[in-house]
This record gives sequence, C-alpha cells and structure tokens, in this order.
Amino acid sequence: MTIELNGRIDSGNASQIEQEILDKLSGGTDEAVELNAEALEYISSAGLRVILRIKKAVSDLRITNVGSEVYEILEMTGFTEMMPVEKAYRVVSVEGCEEIGRGANGAIYRIDKDNVVKVYLNADALEDIQHEREVAKLALVLGIPTAISYDVVKVGESYGSVFELLNATSFSKILATEPEKMDWCVKEYVALLKTIHGTQVPDGKLPDMRETVLSWAGFMREYLPEKLGEKLVSMVEAVPHDDHMIHGDYHTKNVMLQNDEVLLIDMDTLAVGHPIFELASMFNSFIGYSEHDHETIKRFQGFDWETGSAFWHKSLAAYLGTNCETKIREVEDKARIIGYTRMIRRSIRRKGLETEEGRSEIELWKSELIELLEKTDSLLFDPDELDLEAETENLAEVQAFVDERLERADCPLKTQMQLGVAVEEIFVNIASYAYEPGKGRAKIRVAFSEDQDEVSITFIDSGIPYDPLAREDPNVRAPAEEREIGGLGIFMTRKLVDDASYEYKDGQNILTLKKNL
Repeated sequence: MTIELNGRIDSGNASQIEQEILDKLSGGTDEAVELNAEALEYISSAGLRVILRIKKAVSDLRITNVGSEVYEILEMTGFTEMMPVEKAYRVVSVEGCEEIGRGANGAIYRIDKDNVVKVYLNADALEDIQHEREVAKLALVLGIPTAISYDVVKVGESYGSVFELLNATSFSKILATEPEKMDWCVKEYVALLKTIHGTQVPDGKLPDMRETVLSWAGFMREYLPEKLGEKLVSMVEAVPHDDHMIHGDYHTKNVMLQNDEVLLIDMDTLAVGHPIFELASMFNSFIGYSEHDHETIKRFQGFDWETGSAFWHKSLAAYLGTNCETKIREVEDKARIIGYTRMIRRSIRRKGLETEEGRSEIELWKSELIELLEKTDSLLFDPDELDLEAETENLAEVQAFVDERLERADCPLKTQMQLGVAVEEIFVNIASYAYEPGKGRAKIRVAFSEDQDEVSITFIDSGIPYDPLAREDPNVRAPAEEREIGGLGIFMTRKLVDDASYEYKDGQNILTLKKNL
C-alpha cells in the first residue's frame, strides 16, 4: 500500500493526518506500507510522532522520495535507523551525452564540462553506489588518485553517481586522437598500475579476487576435459592470498587525465589479489573480447585493434620491466588462462551457446584455453625470473634480460660486462650439456640485496646432475701444447664474480653467482 504525504505535517494538522492514514490502514496492517514523501515539504516533531505510531502498527514500513531537508530531520532523529528511508534524487538525462567509459556494472557519461555520471546497469543500484563510494574513499585515503562521488541521481529507471571531472580526458580518447602519445600513455598507465599494486589494504576492507576467480574456474569444469578442468582449479587454488590492491577493470577508459593529473575512476571493482588477476582483465580489455571480432575494441575503447594490441604489449613489457619476448609471452599466457576462463563463463551465462556468433566466440576462446592449460603448470610469475628453452640461440634474450635489471640498479658498466661474460659461459654450458642429447628448459633469476649493493644471478635446470664448481681450475700458465681444451669458461666465471655456489635439489641443478656492486 502506498500513502502520499503532502505539504506540511506539524502540530496543527498532525492528528488529522494520522487519522486519515489509520483509516486507510483499517483493512489490516499485515501488508507492506510505503509513505511516499515526494510532495512533503516540512515535518515537525508532531509529524514524527505520527510516523512513529504508524511504525508501531505496521512492521514493514518504508518512506520513499524524501527531500533533502526532510531527510536531514529523519536522519538526525534516528528514523533512518528504524526503517528504510529513501531520498528523492534529482533526475539527470544522459541522452546525447558523450560516453567516456563502460564496465561490467555501468557506463560513464559526461553531462557537462565539469561533471560526469556513472549510470548503473542494475535498476536497484543504491547499495552498489554506496559500496563504490566507500571503496573510492578507501582508495583515496590509501594514496590512489581518484574522483569521489558527491551526489546520487536518478537516470531513467536506474541510478547514477556524479563526479566532478573538470577538463578530464580518458586515455582511450588520447590514444584514439593523439596516437603519437602512446609511449607517454604507457608510461603513466603503468606507473599508476604499479602504485595500485603496491598499495596494501587493511584486512577485510576489499573482496578477495582469488575467491571470485575460483568460482569462474569451478564453473568451467563442466566445459573442459576433466583433467584440464581440475588442473585449472588447482592452479587458481595455488595462487597465494595477496592483500595488495587491484582495480579489477583497469583499461584506458577508466584512466583519466585531468589538468596534468592522472586519475583512476570506476572503482566498484576494487579488490585485493595477485597481479595476474589484474593482467587477465587487461588482456581481455585490449585483446580477448576483440579477438573474434576486431571491431569490438573500436566500439568499446574508441581505437582500433592495432592500437589496442600495441598498447597491451608495451604496457605488459613496461610492467614487467623487460623487452624479452619470451618473458612477456610467458606472463601473457598465464593472464590469458584467466582471461579466457572469465570470457567463456560470461558468454555462456549470457546465452552465448544459443547463437551462432556466441558459439563461434566460445569455441575460439575454449581452444586457446585448452592449448594453454596443456603447456602451463602455474599462474604465478616472478618479473625477475626468465624461463625459456636451454638453447644457445636464446643467449641474446638471457643477456638482455639480465642487462635490463642491472641497468635498473645502476650497475657500473665494468661490473655489467664482467657479469655478461659469466652469464654467457654458464647459460651456454647448460644449453650444450645439461640435457644432452635431448633438450630442456632453464630458469635465470636475478635478485638484489635489500640495500642494492649485491646482485645474485641463479641458473636452474632439470638436466643431468653436474657441479661445475667441483672441476679443478686449468693450469693457465702451462704452454699451449700442454693445455687441455675446455674448462676456461667456469674458471673465468669464478674469477669474475665474488661468490659462486652449487646445489642439486628436487631434481634440479642450482648454480648461484654473486657480485658486489
């Protein structure tokens, strides 16, 4: 039952209005009752006593469309704690407005030169809006540059959250209209991403993305070969809890440039978790959703497939701090596993299997996912570890990978050259002999001491057990006719580093070189 409240309710008319309401309720009070306060201009304590007596008679009572002045009175006197009280929201139209962002839960429109509104897809979005406002405030307190909503409005059949974004332009628009600024966009985009991922969140303040991804993986069991379905779930379970922030929908429409300041928007997807979950979402935004139809990214981001592909690759390389294609591809493949899992589930839940287009998309993503699951054993990655085939043709990639990290640490050129020689000798030795006559893989890990005054370079292979440090040094003073061929590589390596150690553990040769910087 809906009862209209009009004009003023004060000591002069409170008794009359109460009697009118009671007459309407005379048929019984078991049903829910809504007091529509859209036309209510004023209420005094006498009017509040009327509402309180009605509440005692009606268990399911709510007040809707309350103006700001009346709402303030109800909030001040605790009525908003006793029953649902919904504010009246000003109405905003987005017809003809520029869409500057779109995510899973809503779209963002510029309504004038100073303000934007995020319109939620869910018609009953007030709880979602409140959640986003709270997490945006949390992010701002933790040091993430973002805009805070200052108003809630009614937009069509749904609700919107209004933000002040004066002279703000999305990175998508910059990439679409000023392609020469791509490298600048990559730099700023990755810098903000690292700030987000470097932000530790107090326990319980944000949802754990790992739990969400586990539900996606569980859903996929029905659509994958049994062993691969179990493997997918196991790999997600093996990702440890991480209390650092991730955005969850980090693409270029959600990164804005406002008066030379880079801001993050669309904060309702904030969570905590391992960076691989974020990279999966990024892959989907720039590649995954447009892989079947390259025009999709144009409709979504405003730029073409080639721009999206280039931006994704450059951003991933910058995030990992390497131009090593093997390393970039290794991490990309891990992100793709989660990305395809999410897209397949989303499409199936949206009746994708019932259309030819949907089935074609799902088949493409599923075939890619199966291929990746067959060759990948972990979703984890270390940006300072390279995993590749132990072949001499890959020496250049190994050297470039190590050099990039030494340069970032301002390693002296002489030291860098000495380590370059040592790295070549060890990797070529692994490539030539570790798996003879077959082939295998090698890992190269670079780590620095806490005060950056020592670097460790570790080589790991699963080949024939062999301790190169156990070999006797060659007699470098012997004449040529008495010298043995070989053995100089390990000798030089030991002379060029400050410490070298070897162990055979869990079926792996592990050789570590250390050098003071």
